[in-house]
Amino acid sequence: MKNYDLVVIGSGAGLIVLEAALSAGLSCAIVEKSKFGGTCLNKGCIPSKMLAYPADLIRSVQKSGEIGVNLGTPELDWDKVTKRVWAQIDQNKLIEKGLKKVNNLDVYHTPCAFTSPTTLSLEKSGDFPGGEIYGKNFVVAAGARPFVPGIAGLEETGYLTYESFFGEKYPKKLWKSVIVIGGGAVGAEFVHIFSAFGVKVSLVEIAKTVVPTEEEEISSLVEKTFLSNGVEVYSSHKAISASAYDGQKQLEIQDIQTGEVKKITADEIFIAAGVRSNADKLSASLAGIAMDGRGYIVTNEYLETNINHIYAIGDINGKYQFRHKANYEAEVLVNNLFTSGEKKKASYDAVPWAIFTSPQVGHVGITEKQAKEKGLKVRTGKNYYSSVAAGIAMGAKDKNDGFIKIVAGEDKKILGAHIVGPESAVLVQPFAYLMNAGFKCGAGGTGKQSGVFGGLFGKDEKRLEYCRQAGTLNPILDSMAIHPSLNELVAWAPFNIDWSD
Repeated sequence: MKNYDLVVIGSGAGLIVLEAALSAGLSCAIVEKSKFGGTCLNKGCIPSKMLAYPADLIRSVQKSGEIGVNLGTPELDWDKVTKRVWAQIDQNKLIEKGLKKVNNLDVYHTPCAFTSPTTLSLEKSGDFPGGEIYGKNFVVAAGARPFVPGIAGLEETGYLTYESFFGEKYPKKLWKSVIVIGGGAVGAEFVHIFSAFGVKVSLVEIAKTVVPTEEEEISSLVEKTFLSNGVEVYSSHKAISASAYDGQKQLEIQDIQTGEVKKITADEIFIAAGVRSNADKLSASLAGIAMDGRGYIVTNEYLETNINHIYAIGDINGKYQFRHKANYEAEVLVNNLFTSGEKKKASYDAVPWAIFTSPQVGHVGITEKQAKEKGLKVRTGKNYYSSVAAGIAMGAKDKNDGFIKIVAGEDKKILGAHIVGPESAVLVQPFAYLMNAGFKCGAGGTGKQSGVFGGLFGKDEKRLEYCRQAGTLNPILDSMAIHPSLNELVAWAPFNIDWSD
């Protein structure tokens, strides 16, 4: 049995920890059951953006006549788009090839499972005979997989997920019609892609509106845009059964509110109903690793599990399913395992994300509803693309062309920022920086808790004033914004908050 100082399971964000461990001179193993590079590279955010951007261009061209530029009817070259998609996915081969050349590292391209808190069983794969390895420490970064709801007849009828779409079921040519089950981030993105590419799309969402993680006004605007783009939206509907019908696939759905049953048909069914943890595939329970009721590995603020030499990062710990969050956790873990400084805690107070649908959605912090559920007294302010020169120049005419909504506390502390419209992923990012600006701003004393400002100014009033500004809207209120640019959408929104009692 081979022994290692560190075994990393999963080759997405886990590679960040692996690189640090190798730099520290540790003997390491990396175990990956699928393609190297993780979900994001192979079946998630990267290949999907290779489709979403052409979809964005098609929608822009379709709207170009509104600003006096007639570009005609856009034509999709699916073969060329496909080549670009797979050129990105195939980067996994270079990653694997590079890892196999690294000294002090063994690469295992095979499924694995825990047999104890210190041992891992590796399956036979190709010329590799399988066997068992020992790890002094483990980093579990094995991710999640698509959740497939229990719909009668679905397995017999057949379906797609993002995993099989960017795998063995990638279409040589697009279907004429598709049913998407699930209107969250993945579902909304593929609704945009398919519909822009000329596919007739029916969307089934069990919640009362699409993109249910967002502000109600944003969800409403996204749904309204879907409808205007010819998408059939069945919100507050659940899928009951699937079957083959006249050469197509038929889905029986039920209105949750009225109980009415409908049947819809399409060439294909695409499941985008969320994800589930891969911890069960690893037999994490045999290692004694604690899991929550959903099957995700439980970690503390230091990414530690209940087993003191096993750590978990990324999708598998259930704390937001975004690659940037996984990368952040990997950097926190690198700090805690391989530096001599104070241990760092992972913070999830300002996790930003974007939904690359049409219109695009940007999100950081909590919504107005979530703030009120926490018992917070909040103030909100909006600004519309149609209210700023750059937005008007881009063709924004009214409130239906997008807006920003800021959720703030009484002390002007930023609780959340939510944008729907062009470039929202870019426009929302500075709010994440602002919200994190007060993270190290403590009440005084020595060490990290005294913060950057404490180190610069000591314990005087100037330091305290900087601390009071941190994490608030004041830097926006006190700054200039380039005119005319979309920055004004963000910069003027705080002025629309009513601060009076």
